[in-house]
Amino acid sequence: MVKKIVFLISSICLCPGLSLAATCSQANLTRCLDSVCAINISSNPAARCQYCGTSSAGSPDTKNAMRSLSLGQSAKYTLSEKELKNAPTDPGKRYIWATEQCIKKIEGCTTEDVSDTYDKLIEQSCKAAGINAQMASLRADANKTVSKTTCSTDITACMVDSKRCGPDYRSCESDSEFNNFFAYCSVEAKGCDEYISDIRSDLMSLRDNTIKNADLAIDNIVSAYQNARTKKVSDAKSACANNTGRDSCIKIVCERNMPNKCGEGYESEKSAATQFCKFYELACDTLK
Repeated sequence: MVKKIVFLISSICLCPGLSLAATCSQANLTRCLDSVCAINISSNPAARCQYCGTSSAGSPDTKNAMRSLSLGQSAKYTLSEKELKNAPTDPGKRYIWATEQCIKKIEGCTTEDVSDTYDKLIEQSCKAAGINAQMASLRADANKTVSKTTCSTDITACMVDSKRCGPDYRSCESDSEFNNFFAYCSVEAKGCDEYISDIRSDLMSLRDNTIKNADLAIDNIVSAYQNARTKKVSDAKSACANNTGRDSCIKIVCERNMPNKCGEGYESEKSAATQFCKFYELACDTLK
C-alpha cells in the first residue's frame, strides 16, 4: 500500500506542465492587437498610430475600412466585429481596451508583453503618419493645378517608399498589391486627378521593367528624388523672390498675434513682426 502511495505522489510531481506557467505567444498577441488597432493597414500604414496611438495622427477612414483575417488564421486569436463595437474611439483608451481584451484571450500574456510586442509597431506606424502629414503640408493648396511631371514625381516617390512597393517594386509584384498602394498614393497627390490614369499606366510599365531588370531601378529612383529636390528648391526660391515669403509671414504674425493687427499708428507691432520673420531673409540668403 505504501509503495502505491509513493508511486502516485512521484507520478504527480513528475507530470510535465503542472508547475510551468504558459508562455505568451507574441505572434498570437500581435494578431489579437492588430484586429483592434491595424484595421485596413494594407492601404493605410498609419492605421496602428491612428487607432491605438495618438489622435494627432488623424482619424482612420472607418467608413471604408475593411477587416479580413488571413487565410487559415484562427479567429480565436482575434476580436470579432461584434466585440469591436465596444472598442473606444479615442486612441489611448482603445489601446488600453485592446490590451485588456487580448491578455484575456491569449494565454500567458501580460501588459508588459503587450508593451514589448506592440509599442514598437505603433511607433513605426506613427512615423508613417508623420511622413503623410509632412507630404500634406507640402501640398497645402489642394485646389492648385499642378503639372503632370510634378504629379508623376510625387506619386513615384510615394510608391517606391520602403513601406509600400519598395525601390525594386518587389512588394508590388501582384496587381492587387500595386493597386492598393497606388490608390493610397494617388489620394495623397492633390490636384492630379486628370493625370492619374496615365501615371498608373506608366508606373505599371515601370514596375514590370524594373522587376525584369533590377539595374534600371537605381536610375529611376535617383531621378525621382532629384526631381523632388529640384522642385523643393524651386518652390523655396519662388517664396524668396521679392520677399513674398517674408511678407506673408509678417502678415500672418500681425493678424494672429498682434492685438492691433499692425494697423496704422502701431508701427511697433509691425517692427516686432518683421523682426520675428527675419529668419526668411537668412534662409533666402543661403539660396542665392
